[in-house]
Amino acid sequence: MTATLAVDGPVPVLRPRSDRLDYLDATRAFALVLGVVFHASLSFLPTFIGWAVQDVSTGASIGPFVTVIHAFRLEVFFLLAGFFGRRTFHRGGAGAFVGSRVRRIVVPFVLGWFLLRPALGAEWAIGFASMRGDADVGVGLAAAGDSLNALPVGLFTGTHLWFLYYLVLITALTLVGRIMFKVIAGGRVKPWARGIDRGVAWLARSRWGLPVLAGPTAGALWPMRGWGVDTPDGSMQPHLPVLLIYGGFFAFGWLLGRQPAAMAEVARLTLTRGVTAALGLVGVVGLSGFQADPGHPHFGAAHVAFVVSYAWLMWSLVFLLIGGFKVCFQRPRGWVRYVADSSYWMYLIHLPIVVGLQIAIAEVSVHWSLKLGFISVVTIGVALASYDLMVRSTCVGALLNGRRRERVLGPWLWTFVAPAVGPGRLG
Repeated sequence: MTATLAVDGPVPVLRPRSDRLDYLDATRAFALVLGVVFHASLSFLPTFIGWAVQDVSTGASIGPFVTVIHAFRLEVFFLLAGFFGRRTFHRGGAGAFVGSRVRRIVVPFVLGWFLLRPALGAEWAIGFASMRGDADVGVGLAAAGDSLNALPVGLFTGTHLWFLYYLVLITALTLVGRIMFKVIAGGRVKPWARGIDRGVAWLARSRWGLPVLAGPTAGALWPMRGWGVDTPDGSMQPHLPVLLIYGGFFAFGWLLGRQPAAMAEVARLTLTRGVTAALGLVGVVGLSGFQADPGHPHFGAAHVAFVVSYAWLMWSLVFLLIGGFKVCFQRPRGWVRYVADSSYWMYLIHLPIVVGLQIAIAEVSVHWSLKLGFISVVTIGVALASYDLMVRSTCVGALLNGRRRERVLGPWLWTFVAPAVGPGRLG
């Protein structure tokens, strides 16, 4: 039996809940928290990519680090979104499922776009101005028009919330696909469904499952603008290859939700999967340099080898990550459940904090690794504090997590906040 966390006062208390898969919650939380580190890393790339600012301290190892992180963090998120989405659908029915998706995805997406995009736009302008040598913040803001014109034009440019838009699209396509499947299958729905279940179970347990899954993924990677997965933040028009990749992970997770035993097979840590991941990693790191040299006589062959390696690495790391968390977090832990609850909020609000810190310390002569650690730790700390004080026990917490929960850090934090606020400012 698994369990979930209920909070009674400042001390976490574990209460039984038979359908809680704590290790999957922990995996999903890790993927979202890793997004903070991913974005914090982008200012330290040795090649300027159009990010808000480029730090004076850069590292050659940041490029491979970013490439590898980008190969699995959102993929595992979409797979688990499909897995948990299917459970939610069958727990409450189609109407309740659609309502929950609107509350937990559409509303945060719309509100986040209106609230975060202006702040990020201003930060981008200040960052661009600082790189031009405009030390005065007022000058930077006055140059906002010119600075923002240097950014790619698009509705989602300047935000990281495009993934919610794609999650909405993929969820809608999944519901339409269910209807079409029933219409096409007619009276043979159950036999066809059993056949699909057997196929998914084989993919989860067979040593040939990863190559079979990686094949279509490599095909979808081929037409990308870059050699990895593009960031489709420039338009409401769906980026078809990106939609296919994330939709494929979502669909696989949805089908895994039909048979929990198959998810247990996905979570197995095997030598084959470890070797596959290692080979994919060597291929990705070794071949990524060819991307900057399209005139190389072996550019095409290198591209083919890269997308195959990248697809193998992608699926291998997703399986290994889930397996690793199953080993480490099979039993419920209060602090893990707390971080899992807070991770969605943390990811929604982290980018303005990250970019602000990147700009603030960009000219400081300190090694990039120390700066990266500082930005990541401060951002996560601020996000956790704001979650506990302003979200967890409020209607916002109910919107994001399904229900309100009692604060854990609040009483402790308030002992530090109250003296600074003063009795005259309370209430």
